[in-house]
Amino acid sequence: MAATVAPPAAPPPTSATIRSLTAAGNHAAALRALSSLSASSAQLDHFALPPAIKSAAALRDGRAARALHAAALRRALLHRPTPAAGNALLTAYARCGDLDAALALFAATPTELRDAVSYNSLISALCLFRQWERALDALRGMLAEGRHDVSSFTLVSVLLACSHLAGDDGRRLGREAHAFALKHGFLDAGRERFPFNALLSMYARLGLVDDAQTLFRNTAAAFSPGGGDVVTWNTMISLLVQGGRCGEAVEVLHDMVALAVRPDGVTFASALPACSRLEMLALGREIHAVVLKDGDLAANSFVASALVDMYAGNERVGNARRVFDMVPEPGRQLGMWNAMICGYAQAGMDAEALQLFSRMEAEAGCAPSETTMSGVLPACARSEGLAGKEAMHGYVVKRGMAGNRFVQNALMDMYARLGEMDVARRIFAMIDPRDVVSWNTLITGCVVQGHIADAFQLVAEMQLSSSSSMEEDAIVMPNNITLMTLLPGCAALAAPARGKEIHGYAVRHALESDIAVGSALVDMYAKCGCLAASRAVFDRLPRRNVITWNVLIMAYGMHGLGGDAVALFDQMAAGGEAAPNEVTFIAALAACSHSGLVDRGLELFRGMERDHGVKPTPDLHACVVDVLGRAGRLDEAYNIITSMQPGEHQVSAWSSLLGACRLHRNVSLGEVAAERLFELEPDEASHYVLLCNIYSAAGMWEKSVAVRARMRRQGVAKEPGCSWIELDGAIHRFMAGESSHPASAEVHAHMDALWERMRREGYAPDTSCVLHDVGEAEKAAMLRYHSEKLAIAFGLLRAPAGAAIRVAKNLRVCNDCHEAAKFISKMVGREIVLRDVRRFHHFRDGSCSCGDYW
Repeated sequence: MAATVAPPAAPPPTSATIRSLTAAGNHAAALRALSSLSASSAQLDHFALPPAIKSAAALRDGRAARALHAAALRRALLHRPTPAAGNALLTAYARCGDLDAALALFAATPTELRDAVSYNSLISALCLFRQWERALDALRGMLAEGRHDVSSFTLVSVLLACSHLAGDDGRRLGREAHAFALKHGFLDAGRERFPFNALLSMYARLGLVDDAQTLFRNTAAAFSPGGGDVVTWNTMISLLVQGGRCGEAVEVLHDMVALAVRPDGVTFASALPACSRLEMLALGREIHAVVLKDGDLAANSFVASALVDMYAGNERVGNARRVFDMVPEPGRQLGMWNAMICGYAQAGMDAEALQLFSRMEAEAGCAPSETTMSGVLPACARSEGLAGKEAMHGYVVKRGMAGNRFVQNALMDMYARLGEMDVARRIFAMIDPRDVVSWNTLITGCVVQGHIADAFQLVAEMQLSSSSSMEEDAIVMPNNITLMTLLPGCAALAAPARGKEIHGYAVRHALESDIAVGSALVDMYAKCGCLAASRAVFDRLPRRNVITWNVLIMAYGMHGLGGDAVALFDQMAAGGEAAPNEVTFIAALAACSHSGLVDRGLELFRGMERDHGVKPTPDLHACVVDVLGRAGRLDEAYNIITSMQPGEHQVSAWSSLLGACRLHRNVSLGEVAAERLFELEPDEASHYVLLCNIYSAAGMWEKSVAVRARMRRQGVAKEPGCSWIELDGAIHRFMAGESSHPASAEVHAHMDALWERMRREGYAPDTSCVLHDVGEAEKAAMLRYHSEKLAIAFGLLRAPAGAAIRVAKNLRVCNDCHEAAKFISKMVGREIVLRDVRRFHHFRDGSCSCGDYW
């Protein structure tokens, strides 16, 4: 039997072996080779030591770095024959998280043995630990020695440090660094481009985007005849998008292509968010077409994620899903899953968002991140059942994300939507530090739940916490989102005093000219009955979008000024600042309806598609039904409904017709409309109430009783009438017939006095407003304490002398209260502004602004 021959022994590692392994990125193998080298008779030399230290740094192996440090000291190799080993060790300590060891090593290095790389390593280490001031001090020390040239790498670290210094110091030092770069030729043609890109990034971080733009325009073309390298262009596009200047980012992209600089995946991944924010779907599709032609780009997961995000941002979720599905599952990166889940959630497709979330880890093995949870939690918040939400909260805790501020904000929003404000507040209390999103999330929750006083208290706490903070980074002040959250709350409660506080803050902090804040102010003043103030804000805005125009057109209509609303519509259509859309026509048609402008309303409806490209929708058909119905042209209104397509949503149209039948006491057509509504919306109480009103006004009590019995059988309850008034910053609510308000006894007594005086002045209660078949005296007693009458009485008792009484109601004002308000306004010589669910009524000297056409 032949003897087994042992394989030849592997040759012992050498310094060249270690250098080769480190250069190839095989760092673990390099350290193993080093161990073998130490175990053999071979000596560690100055050729093997620096690469071995670099491998220890790459692996974040602090123990290996310390062992190599000790070996270098024993063999006197740390700084001789060159400082290479010492410099590498300084970097290794920093990367291993031991800044103190790195600083101690630098301090122990004799001055004459330090070179430019030594200082560069020190400055980089300090930047790694965000020690920006100390990094600049190190640069000053380097320059003071006068022996070392600043390298491009050193300059990049210095620019990074400047970009993180707050306020004027950062801007001053950044501009000094720019001047230094110019003086020493770092921006000259033919030099490395990365200092230039770092300079662009620095200006953007410091909020000096205009400086970055100027630098880019003046210097970028100098790098090559083709217009500069792609990285520079990508940097500029990315900075502009991150700074919210998406239109300029798109211009840079067009210039880039015009100068024959070939875009790459980073270009498109940077530019696509601009297409989303600017709603530039056409450009996004052009980019998608270019991507599809290039196989490498099509396989780029970052580009695919940006495409998904772009389509979702342009409300093309189906296109987004097709891009998502085209990428094979192993190639789907976390960002793509996040983009698709967030796209579904933002589109309100909550079931799809939750389903994809469940697939993400179970099928694809992709672990959700904090961004994933921030996207999926809003979808969970809108889904049915508390159990699923609590389970999701438990999942967040289990995954160790409960301390992440973005996730905490999303959890807080979820519980606030549920009305679980105590839980939301507990989460808020745990957030440290709180950013403006944290404050805005809880403030929004308070507004949505109707806790306006709590929302304003939170704003006060936000400002107080900022004023007491000694750190600039911790200062959080109300921003445009805060104001846009609070203003609709003031509008909903008809609380102009609170709204004026917000307006004052907006003026002091230069937020009034923000188009979204300005639109919200226009809306708030209009819904609080202050139409002149609303128009004044509108006129002061430097620019207006379609929302701003729509809000004011709607406001004129709600206040019964249909002619002014239509005139504003004509101004909008002729001006070109914003094109009318569907909402514009809904507002204009509603204004025509409330003011009896039938012919003008029909003219608008017939010309909207021809002149403005707005196609008729079910909501617009309902507006025309309302225009015709209020004018008594019920048969034409009915014909409009029957001409609608069978699949169209017809609830609003039938509801408008039913309201018109109540107004004109048309029992037969009212029954037709009501029965259709009972089929379409069997749980909506207002349909039953309107039919009861029709029967009661016609004296058909048996049928009225039958409708109420039908409501009880189906479990449909009429929403109780509630009116409120704001005085001295507090909201006072009154319910019909109730006495829960602290001043109820005084209010009822004052209402009794007003009632008797009105009767003497000729007022007769409109008992047809009472749905119950009881005696006339009992009906009159019921009418006396309707909620809007109680709120008016309270206002007369407590409001300053001569001030207008501003009352809001959650339902339509009844005929009797409308008549009573006219009498009261004349008797007391006060203006009464009453806002119901449909419109405003301004009562002066016994007349109403609606002209009794409502």
